[in-house]
Amino acid sequence: MFSIRKAVLAALCLYPLGALAADPTPNFNSPDGQYLDWLDHSVKPGTDFFHFANGSWLKANPIPADRSEWGAYVALDLQNQRYIHDMVEKASQDTAAAAGSAEKKVGDFYASGMDEKTIDSAGIKPLQPELDRIAAISSVAQLQDEFAHLTMIGVAAPFALAQMQDFKDSSKVIAVVMQAGLGLPDRDFYVEGGANNEHIRKEYVPHVARTFQLLGDSASVADAEAKTVMALEISLAKASMTDVAMRDPHAVYHLMDVASANALTPKLHWQAVMTGVGHPEIQNFNVATPDFFKAVNDKLTSVSLDDWKTYLRWQLVQTYEPYLSKPFADEGFRMSSVLSGEQQQKPRWQRVLRAEDGALGFAIGKVYVDQKFPPAYKQAATQMVNQIRDALRQDLKTLSWMTPATREAAVKKLDMMELRVGYPDKWRDYSTLQIDRGPYVLNVMRATTFEQQRELAKIGKPVDRSDWDMTPQTVNAYYDPSMNSLNIPAGILQPPSYDPSWPDAVNYGNTGATIGHEMTHGFDDQGAQFDGHGNLKNWWSPADLKKFQVAVKCVADQYSQYTVDGGVHVQGKLVTGEAIADQGGLILALRAFHAQPGYASAKTIDGFTPDQQFFIAYAHSWAMATRPETAKTRVTTDPHPPEIYRTNGVLADIPEFQKAFGIVPPSPMVKKDRCVIW
Repeated sequence: MFSIRKAVLAALCLYPLGALAADPTPNFNSPDGQYLDWLDHSVKPGTDFFHFANGSWLKANPIPADRSEWGAYVALDLQNQRYIHDMVEKASQDTAAAAGSAEKKVGDFYASGMDEKTIDSAGIKPLQPELDRIAAISSVAQLQDEFAHLTMIGVAAPFALAQMQDFKDSSKVIAVVMQAGLGLPDRDFYVEGGANNEHIRKEYVPHVARTFQLLGDSASVADAEAKTVMALEISLAKASMTDVAMRDPHAVYHLMDVASANALTPKLHWQAVMTGVGHPEIQNFNVATPDFFKAVNDKLTSVSLDDWKTYLRWQLVQTYEPYLSKPFADEGFRMSSVLSGEQQQKPRWQRVLRAEDGALGFAIGKVYVDQKFPPAYKQAATQMVNQIRDALRQDLKTLSWMTPATREAAVKKLDMMELRVGYPDKWRDYSTLQIDRGPYVLNVMRATTFEQQRELAKIGKPVDRSDWDMTPQTVNAYYDPSMNSLNIPAGILQPPSYDPSWPDAVNYGNTGATIGHEMTHGFDDQGAQFDGHGNLKNWWSPADLKKFQVAVKCVADQYSQYTVDGGVHVQGKLVTGEAIADQGGLILALRAFHAQPGYASAKTIDGFTPDQQFFIAYAHSWAMATRPETAKTRVTTDPHPPEIYRTNGVLADIPEFQKAFGIVPPSPMVKKDRCVIW
């Protein structure tokens, strides 16, 4: 995801993007969704509520060897993947599917990905034409042409080009260019100290060298090439903004015309780049990270063409490594395991299904919704969404620290928020996407190009408000600040997260908090900078904004005190938005739950009051065990706090929780100086 809008989305979704589950699948059958067998009664609620609510589940469900983490939502995702697996496998065996139909494309893509014999026998051959293109580069002008070409096949090296809604005028879709081009997940891995980063760097260079050897280079040549790649990527990393800095939308918005961009980077010819991606008409675009492009401009001539070609070969192969023969896929996993701690690769069907979700996800989603998401689910979930919006509206109207003018603007934004549940109103058209039964890597490449063309075609046209950034079957949710829309895919609306037949306490504590989380993103430290139309525009009075910023700092400071394995600190400023959304979402869900007609007569179950059931359900949503390697990688790259703090950190700020369980200070579950925003 390379557009600014999608970069923001990555920070405003419920879970880290890209999670895919593994074996085995816990039993999520429950008549009431209580899952009381997850509880560990040896842990006191006032000491560690996360382990009180989830301890027995975690003990009974160790992390599988092919997973970096294992928890309730990850296991739900696997349950979902198995259902979808049956769908696509049947499609792959359907000989009657019409040529060119979405059904045939779904089946052919899966069949090509599962044909290991053909994939292994082909080796690097399907990618050879792309390698030949890189080898033929003989000038800086051709090098820039290759940058554009690689962008269109999903290789963002050394930069990314995509579309976004204009931050200052959300009715417009504009082009955006931004930093990219690193083989490791984040610039910090290249430039920051610490034992973990140094270990990753030490493993990365030999990994690059081994990949070059797979391409046929000798060991000595491959070693030299790996050092070349590392040197160039370090220089790009040094010029890159930090993830924390990029959370400020003002910092990544620099609208320029072609002449101004050329003046910024005289050696990087932007009209040629836009022509190279098929859009010569683009004359204005957002240069999101100007300092990065100044560095790229300098390196166009200070770095030799041979070194650039070495770097581009690496970037191309690394991007497509998972879809090539076994030696390439295994080498890619070898480095991935350094970052994640995974001990073995996921089964092939899961890897192929993940690729297919990106390639044909909405074709799969249409069948999925028809089979698995009845209208009653959509109706019940939509009702919950509306009730949580009512709770936020009431909260905004009664906040003691907010003045009338700001309150009016906040309520207006909330009323304008589009609430989308289940699936899009208009399904994506894949009729022009060519898919066949092989080679697999070319199916992936064509699907990537198709999607990039679809995205860039939006530039200069009216915003398509029917478009979704997550497929309906996704076990996740997101808020889009430029659209001012809340999006709850059908995939997350199933056990153990949700069932319309369950008690309100369970549904509101789990899915209700998810809905509230996404809604609160419209008013977190990022979302609060956008108005109801999705424009980057201040709607706060100076005094209210100052109060809000003090409260935001309280949250950042609180989470900065938390650590993961080895004492590595959470980046409070990186996770602030998600932490605010967690807290706000839970409070809104609780208020909406209390407003239900049946709340007064809700039953105590197995000794737990309705409010206690609510908070246990919330903690269940974060049941997760994480490998140390992944935990340390996530605090560098992930805007979401670790799950234990998404439980304990949030609840320590909630008096209603402490009252429900009779917890009094001093206690780890009672924060002395509470952080209060919504």
